[in-house]
Amino acid sequence: MDKMDYDVIIVGAGPAGSIAARTIAENNFNVLVIEKKQEMGTPKRCAEGINIEGLKNVGLKPNPLWAINKINGAVLYSPSGKSIRAVFEDMSGFVLERKIFEKHLAADAIRKGAKYMVKTRAIEVIKDNGFVNGIKVEYMGEVFDINARIVIAADGVDSRIARSAGINTINALKDYHSGFQYEMAGIDNIDGNLLHLYFGEKIAPKGYVWIFPKGKDVANVGIGILSALSDEGSRAKDYLDRFIESHPEIFKNASPIEINAGGIPVGGFLDTLVDNGFMVVGDAAHQVNPIHGGGIALAMDAGKIAGNVASDALSKGNVSKESLYEYQRLWEMKFGNKLKSLLRLRSFLERVTDDEFEIFADILSGEDIIKLTKSKYRFLIKLLMKKAPHMLPLAKRFLS
Repeated sequence: MDKMDYDVIIVGAGPAGSIAARTIAENNFNVLVIEKKQEMGTPKRCAEGINIEGLKNVGLKPNPLWAINKINGAVLYSPSGKSIRAVFEDMSGFVLERKIFEKHLAADAIRKGAKYMVKTRAIEVIKDNGFVNGIKVEYMGEVFDINARIVIAADGVDSRIARSAGINTINALKDYHSGFQYEMAGIDNIDGNLLHLYFGEKIAPKGYVWIFPKGKDVANVGIGILSALSDEGSRAKDYLDRFIESHPEIFKNASPIEINAGGIPVGGFLDTLVDNGFMVVGDAAHQVNPIHGGGIALAMDAGKIAGNVASDALSKGNVSKESLYEYQRLWEMKFGNKLKSLLRLRSFLERVTDDEFEIFADILSGEDIIKLTKSKYRFLIKLLMKKAPHMLPLAKRFLS
């Protein structure tokens, strides 16, 4: 293989990687994206939901080829089945067809000048004098080096490249949820324009079950729980299967057409996002909402910020950690406080009993739920003071 040199190499062609690639190419720098899979977008490791602001923030307009079902709100169900309906109004969203969406993002980046290599495995970073300046890859049985002034790790929650660069990506067990999901056809009796979320220790310990409609009678039906095994020895799949069996009114005629499983980092983003000649974005950086585990919008926003900072650093001829830290500063300024607040809210909710969830179902409105998703939860302490004073010590411990 002839010697290859680029301004930037991005490892991973997911939403974060491709938005970063498009941004860097638009700034007239040579960028190469390395993707280990032979097809982008497969397998998916998410429920495929995104709000409209997440698309607008990176200059995307919903396309019916991949934004396949509009979502106007959500219904949350307590352990006993009580429901709270939240209408999104100005913050509606979509369920995506991620296989098509990721290819769309890649094609857009390529049209702007980015290059892609699929079925190419990134083995490790190459370092010289304390700077990352390329990666070692394997393509079709051949191992070779590719040089770059900056390497961006966008290779998912298990980021091999971030670890090879010396960045600690390990999650504490309490911050790592196990996810399992079916895409199912034949779903009945579900409002197709709402997300459906089910809570309870017997339903999904320290997590929830979701039904994300994809149009007609098709939906993503999944679960995220605190760890791969519960105290009773049940896997995430076991909990989900029991949920499906206990809701024949929804699933009597349904069958899976796809199965996906994977880990979800919900413990907050990494403390270190950059090094000399190196950046980390998306799931690799644990840039995931700690409450619902969603990360597409956050990943794309991080990719855009990282792409612009990388371009500026290249223009100035300074790709040191100090120069690239501007990405981390901007990211934390935009999302840091909100995500840290949501992490505190998650810590509180994980300690709420099923009986206390029933109280929430009685006292919270849809507007209250939307406030909580925006990390606005000060009102909750006042509400509990009136309606459930026994919960105040727990609420003050985590939410004050």
